[in-house]
Amino acid sequence: MIPRLSPSRHRRLLSLALLLTASQAWALNNTGEVREKTRDIAQEKAQEEEQTSAVAKAENLKLDHPVITELGPPTDAADKQQNTPANTQEPPLPRAENLQLDQPIGELEPSSKEAPSKPAVNSPIQPKPPAAGTVSLEMEKAKPLRLLGAEVAPATSTRLAWSPRQHFEGVYSPTAVLVVNGAKPGPVLCLTAAVHGDELNGVETVRRVMYDLDAEQLSGAVIGVPIVNLQGFHRSSRYLTDRRDLNRHFPGDPNGSSASRIANSFFHEVISHCNAVVDLHTGSFYRTNLPQLRGDLSNPRIVKMTKGFGSTVVLHSAGAKGTLRRAAAEAGIPTVTLEAGAPMVLDERSVSHSVKGIRTLLNQLGMVSKFRLWGDPEPVYYNSTWQRASTGGIIFSEVQLGEFVSKGALLGTVTNPITNVRTEIRSEHNGRILGMALDQVVQPGFAAYHIGIQAPQEQISQPEEVVAEDTPAQKPQSQASKSAAKSSDNTADLEGDED
Repeated sequence: MIPRLSPSRHRRLLSLALLLTASQAWALNNTGEVREKTRDIAQEKAQEEEQTSAVAKAENLKLDHPVITELGPPTDAADKQQNTPANTQEPPLPRAENLQLDQPIGELEPSSKEAPSKPAVNSPIQPKPPAAGTVSLEMEKAKPLRLLGAEVAPATSTRLAWSPRQHFEGVYSPTAVLVVNGAKPGPVLCLTAAVHGDELNGVETVRRVMYDLDAEQLSGAVIGVPIVNLQGFHRSSRYLTDRRDLNRHFPGDPNGSSASRIANSFFHEVISHCNAVVDLHTGSFYRTNLPQLRGDLSNPRIVKMTKGFGSTVVLHSAGAKGTLRRAAAEAGIPTVTLEAGAPMVLDERSVSHSVKGIRTLLNQLGMVSKFRLWGDPEPVYYNSTWQRASTGGIIFSEVQLGEFVSKGALLGTVTNPITNVRTEIRSEHNGRILGMALDQVVQPGFAAYHIGIQAPQEQISQPEEVVAEDTPAQKPQSQASKSAAKSSDNTADLEGDED
């Protein structure tokens, strides 16, 4: 006999059966979704592993290691140096690549993708052979230029880099050094600019001169450093990041202050390889300068350089202690400062004058032959003085750069903006305006007008040639000019805008 279920119990059993059926269906469906999600995760992980394998692994190193190793020849060059016999005086250096100076910097890095016709950095570069049937004796005499861990062959234009051997966080800021080594023998001329980071005219001047040179026609070599003080240039500042004036620390000290170490590195790694130097500057602190040369006219070779600039004013000044000009001259390297224009602005007239003057100097030194002397020689000013504002206020000038003035002439006025009292500045000398303040607010004692006083001819040394064979030595001075230099150093006042 089969027991009969009550209607309520029958409904409960039916509900339970339906619940079990739904649970099984849900479980089967959920299992499928889990499998799909697991498969998707596995695929994503495989893709990530493939991408990771294509990226170069970072080198495992100690965090206190320098980011960039100290300057010096590349590793392969260092290995060659160790294997060099003891009787060899100069170890072999990698050859600098011959290139167009306006080629982008990024393309200078060695790469296996470079065209086969493009010489590698370490491959020898031979000058172009002379035409058939001719013999070039000058080509045989031309020598490679060894500079900044590289060897620049004759008839080569290249770009090297200089970095001071001191750093903070382990990262250097390399400075571009443009080099054109001519196919013919001759002196090495160095052009430096932006030793003060806010002086822009020299940067443009170096660019124009260097890009106009033809290595095939050049005798000797030209080294151009458009921006020496890269720290100040980045901040539009005259000074280094430690607020020191780089042009007061030459020739520098490898164990001195940051500025002194930078100066020491630049002086010994670049300047010491030159036979002559032109250091480009502008006026300082809202002053502008008539294009002019400054140099120690008691040095006959410096006198020779000044005569090679054509129609450019010359001012005698041995230079303040620590200036690049003075340090190089004391090391036996004739050096002049070319001042032109004002800081923080590009003045086309000043740049054009400077470029023309340097090209004329290259002609005078026998390095190029396509430029001729231009203009009549300008007077030489052996003494100079600054006329200062006696009161503070707003200065307005009544004279212009290059203007000749007589004693008592009105140079400008200073007006007190509160009391409206106007004070005149009058010349105390007969001379010429070599530099002057721009219209601005000035303090009492502000150096406003730089007046050059022409020198008697007998105070100037006779010029001597600047040749490639000159090596750093003691500064030559004629006995007659030593006393003149001593007396003029006591009277020259370049405080207002000394280079």
